[in-house]
Amino acid sequence: MQKRVWFIVSATAVVIIGILVVLHARHQTPQVEAAPGPPAAQVAVVQRGSIDQVLALAGQFQPYQEIDIHPKVSGFIRHIYVDIGDRVHKGETIAVLEVPELKAQVTETGFEVQRAQDEITRAQHNVARAVATHGALHADYQRLLQTSQVQPGLVAQQELDDAQAKDLSSGAAVDAAQAALAAAQKGLQAARADNQRVNALENYTNVVAPLDGVIVWRYADTGALIQGGTTSNSQTLPIVRLAQSGLMRLRLPVPEQYVQYIHLGDPVRVHVDAINRSFDGSVVRFTRQLNFETRTMETEIDVANPTLAIDAGMYADALLQLARADNVPTIPIGAMVLNGKEYEVYVLDSDNRVHIRLVQPGIEGTHLVQIVSGLEPGDRVIMAAQEKYAENEQVTPVMQKTPASEVAPQSGGVIDMSGQLSSGNGGQ
Repeated sequence: MQKRVWFIVSATAVVIIGILVVLHARHQTPQVEAAPGPPAAQVAVVQRGSIDQVLALAGQFQPYQEIDIHPKVSGFIRHIYVDIGDRVHKGETIAVLEVPELKAQVTETGFEVQRAQDEITRAQHNVARAVATHGALHADYQRLLQTSQVQPGLVAQQELDDAQAKDLSSGAAVDAAQAALAAAQKGLQAARADNQRVNALENYTNVVAPLDGVIVWRYADTGALIQGGTTSNSQTLPIVRLAQSGLMRLRLPVPEQYVQYIHLGDPVRVHVDAINRSFDGSVVRFTRQLNFETRTMETEIDVANPTLAIDAGMYADALLQLARADNVPTIPIGAMVLNGKEYEVYVLDSDNRVHIRLVQPGIEGTHLVQIVSGLEPGDRVIMAAQEKYAENEQVTPVMQKTPASEVAPQSGGVIDMSGQLSSGNGGQ
């Protein structure tokens, strides 16, 4: 009896489950696969704008001039007034030397000048005496000569000859006295020149700065013996090293292919990461020859540094503007495809169908490129993955906002790729 009851319950459960399955199947909606649509493509619009061809290079700052300062004469340092890091101006005293023998030489040459002046005085007196003597003897001879001519035989010939000899001798004495005076005058000039030379050497004991700059190293202290810089010893120790840091040189290695674009006066934007500041400079000189190993040309930029914010040795990133075009069609560089030696772009027509078109590029920037021919402003071009699309294929354009211009940073700010002017640290 119990088995019969379990059989009836099981059969009823099976029937109920079957009914539920049938009802669920009747209410189930059949799935229909949607037809695939056109593939999506990132699209940019050809716009008119300005574009710069900019070369980014890294360089290292150097002082405009850097020199070791040696004294003209040898001596002991009596006092040194500067130390490393001090700013000095042209003509400012750096150190004073003690050279005792120079004082004696100054005194000696002073006496020589006085002695030469005394010699001139004595020579002048000798000339005056010789002239007076010659005048008297010449007058005696002339009187005797006239008397003998008026009354021949009245004056003995011997007496006339003696008077003439004395006249000629006194004339020669005048010439000799005048020559001695000239020699004394030249002696005075020589004595004065020697005195000036020694005084100049004594003045060299006061060592001064030849230019405005910063003391970058100090080699000697008070009491040190310093040799004169005119000696042939190449190991002569200087007093200090002076760097002209108010104006800095930035040397940049310009690659060979860009040398043709470098000209004197070209503007350069310099950014120094160490101090997070930007400066304006210009091309002031270049070597006009390539380095055979690196195939680059050394180019120098002068950057004003009046507050000494830039230190020698700091690295800097420089942007050199090589070329510029204004009001020209521009597209993102990624929209252009190199096929062999020709450049192609994938253009969409009004039905969003792809057409491959040849273009001629112009100035190429970092993100944009100028189109000389092949496109017009307003055309739509595929920006990337062009290999996925075929000629006349229809696509779904996904418009991308791109800048129309790409220009080099200007003074007072930096132009970012969104076309907005962001504040920057102005140059000095």
